[in-house]
Amino acid sequence: MASLSILLAGGSGFLGTHLRQELLRRGHTVTSLVRRQPAGGSESRWDPYAGELDRDLVAAADVVVNLAGSPTAGNPHSQKWARELRESRLTTTRLLAEAVAAAEQPPAYLAGNGISYYGDHGDQVLTEASDSRGHALLTQVTREWQEAADPAVAAGARVCILRTAPVMDRRSAPLKQLLPVFRMGLGARLGRGRQHMAMVSLRDWVGGVVHLAEHADAAGPFNLCCADTPTNAEFTQALARAVHRPAFAFAPAPLLRVAGGRMAPELLGSLNVRPAALEQCGYEVRDRDVDAVLATGLASGT
Repeated sequence: MASLSILLAGGSGFLGTHLRQELLRRGHTVTSLVRRQPAGGSESRWDPYAGELDRDLVAAADVVVNLAGSPTAGNPHSQKWARELRESRLTTTRLLAEAVAAAEQPPAYLAGNGISYYGDHGDQVLTEASDSRGHALLTQVTREWQEAADPAVAAGARVCILRTAPVMDRRSAPLKQLLPVFRMGLGARLGRGRQHMAMVSLRDWVGGVVHLAEHADAAGPFNLCCADTPTNAEFTQALARAVHRPAFAFAPAPLLRVAGGRMAPELLGSLNVRPAALEQCGYEVRDRDVDAVLATGLASGT
């Protein structure tokens, strides 16, 4: 594989850090966009809210990757949190899309997004061809988030929309927060537990994104998720087995709707997703079911 010049936004986060490490390991050149004074030649300063960006750097890149955005975890009852969640994603995505579109030869654009795009579909199997339903906060944000990349699409750039499922790794949310609870024997299914719970291992998320960066024929939306999505009840029992503790409790759905606020649909909605486009593009998912995802996530960093 020839070395690529990659411009990475959001590279200081958990996913961005691991993606950057793997890209460098594979011989690619990575320049990170930062909002502070650059520490060296591998960084470039930008201010997306002021529209400040080195557009020549964008034009010179082979691939632009955007993972920037405020944390999903936060107070679901806060208007400020919801506003920042939306604006941070739309602003960064649109600015980079417009810079990609303005380039004489537009680079590929891998635009971060979320698996919540689909909304609650019950047991229906969801691929990239499935529709987006409902008005849950994250579902609405992901729709607009995808639309923010449209300038790059209209300019003829190769655009990949990264519909990312929650990444299960013991060093990061949500698994980092769940582990202490389950180790105390307090693990609980959410509601009736019948809702499908999308997830992916870190190595498959990184591997999938690297695959898309390196394959010039890849374009469109891509579900970054495991191949066999478990229900919440199946996940609860799998994690309990993994930490050798029982999990008999359950959290009533009405309580979750009140406590979860705008995030309640993420806890109770069902996303039976498949990485159809990613597999059709030639990527082989390594952690295909909940037991494999958790085994990899719990062994990470050890």
